[in-house]
Amino acid sequence: MDFSQNSLFGYMEDLQELTIIERPVRRSLKTPEEIERLTVDEDLSDIERAVYLLSAGQDIQGTSVIANLPFLMRQNPAETLRRVLPKVREALHVAGVEMQLTAAVSFLTILQDESVSVHTYAHSFLQVILLHLEHRDAGVSNAWLETLLSVIDVLPKDTLRHEILNPLVSKAQLSQTVQSRLVSCKILGKLTNKFDALAIKREILPLVKSLCQDVEYEVRSCMCRQLENIAQGIGTELTKSVVLPELIELSSDEGSSVRLAAFETLVNLLDIFDTDDRSQTILPVVKSFCEKSFKADESILISLSFHLGKLCHGLYGIFTPDQHLRFLEFYKKLCTLGLQQENGHNENQIPPQILEQEKKYISVRKNCAYNFPAMIVFVDPKNFHMELYSTFFCLCHDPEVPVRYTIAICFYEVSKLLNSGVYLIHKELITLLQDESLEVLDALIDHLPEILELMSTGGESSVQENKLSSLPDLVPALTAAEQRAAASLKWRTHEKLLQKYACLPQVISSDQIYYRFLQRMFTIMMTNNVLPVQKAASRTLCIFLRYNRKQEQRHEVIQKLIEQLGQGKSYWNRLRFLDTCEFIIEIFSKSFFCKYFFLPAIELTHDPVANVRMKLCYLLPKVKSTLKIPADKHLLQQLEMCVRKLLCQEKDKDVLAIVKRTVLELDRMEMSMDAFQKKFYEKDLLDQEKEREELLLLEMEQLEKEKQQNDGRPMSEKTFEKKRRDSKTPTSLPKSIPISVPGSSSATPSTSKEIKKSKLIRSQSFNNQAFHAKYGNLDKCTTSKSSTAAYTPSVSGLSKTSMISLTDDSFRTRNTNSAPSSFSSNTSLPSTSRGTGNSVDPKSSGSKDTQPRKATLKSRKSNP
Repeated sequence: MDFSQNSLFGYMEDLQELTIIERPVRRSLKTPEEIERLTVDEDLSDIERAVYLLSAGQDIQGTSVIANLPFLMRQNPAETLRRVLPKVREALHVAGVEMQLTAAVSFLTILQDESVSVHTYAHSFLQVILLHLEHRDAGVSNAWLETLLSVIDVLPKDTLRHEILNPLVSKAQLSQTVQSRLVSCKILGKLTNKFDALAIKREILPLVKSLCQDVEYEVRSCMCRQLENIAQGIGTELTKSVVLPELIELSSDEGSSVRLAAFETLVNLLDIFDTDDRSQTILPVVKSFCEKSFKADESILISLSFHLGKLCHGLYGIFTPDQHLRFLEFYKKLCTLGLQQENGHNENQIPPQILEQEKKYISVRKNCAYNFPAMIVFVDPKNFHMELYSTFFCLCHDPEVPVRYTIAICFYEVSKLLNSGVYLIHKELITLLQDESLEVLDALIDHLPEILELMSTGGESSVQENKLSSLPDLVPALTAAEQRAAASLKWRTHEKLLQKYACLPQVISSDQIYYRFLQRMFTIMMTNNVLPVQKAASRTLCIFLRYNRKQEQRHEVIQKLIEQLGQGKSYWNRLRFLDTCEFIIEIFSKSFFCKYFFLPAIELTHDPVANVRMKLCYLLPKVKSTLKIPADKHLLQQLEMCVRKLLCQEKDKDVLAIVKRTVLELDRMEMSMDAFQKKFYEKDLLDQEKEREELLLLEMEQLEKEKQQNDGRPMSEKTFEKKRRDSKTPTSLPKSIPISVPGSSSATPSTSKEIKKSKLIRSQSFNNQAFHAKYGNLDKCTTSKSSTAAYTPSVSGLSKTSMISLTDDSFRTRNTNSAPSSFSSNTSLPSTSRGTGNSVDPKSSGSKDTQPRKATLKSRKSNP
């Protein structure tokens, strides 16, 4: 630090500046006299304190009392009405804006709380509200008006007529202020829902006509916007005879805001009028309004573009072919409005007026994108390619993000409307997936599973074989979208995208998912710093594993999960392994979890990090729920032994407290039996269906391999499925796949023709149901009661807990030439088969650059 003379002088100057800054702060402090005036006796009750502050306090104290008025009404309504409310009335006569706004909100809160009866409220508060409706401040007047409109909903008719409607006759006269007449318009629109048609015709409609002919355009516009509510209150006949003529006259008003209000009201009331009124009266008005819109202010175009879809839908069927074409061309013109004027100039060089105009043009194109599904209905989806495809292309490639964002939101609706013609917009889907703006991507992926399902089943043909050939660029676009989301700071978009990727097994092949997405899920789980993103990747990976069609690939994924996560050196990876185990329990069958993940999971009871042991304790009840007695008795013993060790050896007090609670919960749990139990029937049935589907995956793979060997050439998934469905003779399963029955140590090969035929039929049904079922059903599989009903218990001939017992040959690792290096391994996969007491081989974790933790229950080497 430099202590030279110049530096010291510099420090002194800084200190003097700080002193100058502090002086105003000191002057703003309250003096002892002011503090004494603000002090209130603590022994006063709430009511007495409120009365004192409203009488002798300052404005800020009075505002605080009024804000607390709803609480006083709930606590002691009688005393509040008798002593506090009169003081509030007096304070409001001279109150400022803040106190007035606070009073309007408090009065509305008292009404909503129903602290007093409607009669008492009308007697005590209504006159105060009416008194301040015409406050000189527009914000205060609007606040009291909103309160009054809410009060009108609950007041009886007699009170409304005497207290509000009768005084309104004089308030709506031309001799009153503009603000008074504007308030009258809004009150009249609200009152029409409270009276019958006869009373409205006699008492309200004359006032409505008078205000529609007011000399001020603000009043005419305000009254015009209330005509929709009035029309709903008086019925169709009076609307045609009274409201429609007024709207037609106002549509040609000299004020642009009045014409706009008339147009919007006409569009909203189209359903009320019959075909003759629409074609003879409304259509000419709408046609004239559209023709003059380009010469008017851009705000007219904004409103027109927003209501155009509703307008075309309401007038559909009465257009002549020429009129139909004109409206369509008008819409197309709006979709490209402003694009012709763009010439690449810098925004700093463009005049402010032009910039403001371009912003309005952007709003017009955004509204056109919003109405695009309605315009597809207008032209008929069959004519989409000829009439609207070029417009849709322009909207998807619009230079402005809000336009592309809106069309991305509508993309699913467009896909549904096109149905078999959805193949026409494949390229636009890829374009939006590759959009540089993450907002556009975020809007598109909200319905990405449904869009991809339509893309895969639609197109020129609904045949399943065409679903991949029509989307050649889909996989690169999806991977690029994920990488772009990962590189940004918008982790919620990244999380949502990973969640939506769970639908990919319905759209692309198992091999494509394995080679293009699985490794990416692993990378996210192990390197991403955002926990929700890691969990989303973990769950999606589990779904990919669930529908993987090749046993060797499944084996490698499971092995990598155990070695790199469950036995990883980083405690963070081990925590993610427990998250993955939770997803495995949810998505897979109980037998699958017990076979591959049970022992690696409970092995973490010996983890050196307290957080890992703590998370495992929370997971133990779910782990125990996967066991079935007596088949899994040996696994239950392993679990109890680990819990006992935790109770005896745990030194961390937080973990020990959770262990004790977990032990109590485990003791209260009822074990599931091999045989069906009434209390667990639905869960057991669902688990049986999951296990059956897992078995059929193995059977289908073996059938496919055998078919390839017999034919002597490779065969694609779809070609094989087609041939297998067409074949008259079922293909038998190879004898090298024994089926192990729980509780027995030997397995008997199934060679009966009936069993083989049954398996092939089940395999066919599984191919049609399991792989093409909504991936969203997985979300419901543990909690939804209705999801269990979706499965039919047609599982005769298949034991509930039976599973394929894989031989050593079937567990051999993939050749490094046919798999990525990240998935190649020379280690064997630890597994646990039901009915045997074999534990995990301590040498099965293999050798890596960093030695992973050993998966053994007997001895364990802790990482430093």
